[in-house]
Amino acid sequence: MAGHSHWAKIKRAKGANDAKRGKVWSKIARKITIAAKGGGDPRDNLALRYVIEEAKAANMFKDTIANAIKKGTGELGGENYEAINYEGYGPGGVAIMVEALTNNRARTAPEMRKIFEVGGGNFAASGSVAFQFVKQGIITIKADAVSEDALLEVALEAGAEDVKNQGEVYEVLMSPTEYLKVKEAIDNAKISVEAGEITYLPTNTVPVDADTAQRVLKLIDALEDNDDVQSVSHNAEMPESVIA
Repeated sequence: MAGHSHWAKIKRAKGANDAKRGKVWSKIARKITIAAKGGGDPRDNLALRYVIEEAKAANMFKDTIANAIKKGTGELGGENYEAINYEGYGPGGVAIMVEALTNNRARTAPEMRKIFEVGGGNFAASGSVAFQFVKQGIITIKADAVSEDALLEVALEAGAEDVKNQGEVYEVLMSPTEYLKVKEAIDNAKISVEAGEITYLPTNTVPVDADTAQRVLKLIDALEDNDDVQSVSHNAEMPESVIA
């Protein structure tokens, strides 16, 4: 799956400017609020615990996290959001999955349709794209942080399904339900984690040339810039020169 390493997505996110990083905080806070509806104690609420881990990885302030939890539990006033996925195709027939949290479907759906159309893609009906993806936990670790054998031993014993050597990094894959267990085991082994999340990964990829890859990335940027969008996944296999 050359050209589709999850590390490429992470590097692009790390290179985002301050304005985009601020937007990331806002989006994570929204996820915390929704998760906290199931209870404000992360020890009893696995979904909340996971999102708090994500918030800490993004260096969110403790007060920001606490306030988002209070909005979810009703201690502070807040809007009601619902999770919804949008699907579509980008340039070159690239499949795209969009995870969103919205308080107004009537607003968000037309916005998604317009972004796809302007970006040279097509907005698709629910289920048209989803079958090409699987929800998985993925933890990314710099290759110089640990030996492959040591990582394999820790990760597989904790419940990981696979460890892929992507050259610059290792990608540890597991089912969403095993994510926190594997992450905790890696942390306990004092192995430095570069990034981790539960996301959609493609089951197959579509090779695209450099020009198409640039157009796909432009569409992804436009989708990610929307306030309601939480995450964008795609199945494009891009030239290494474009990813670099």
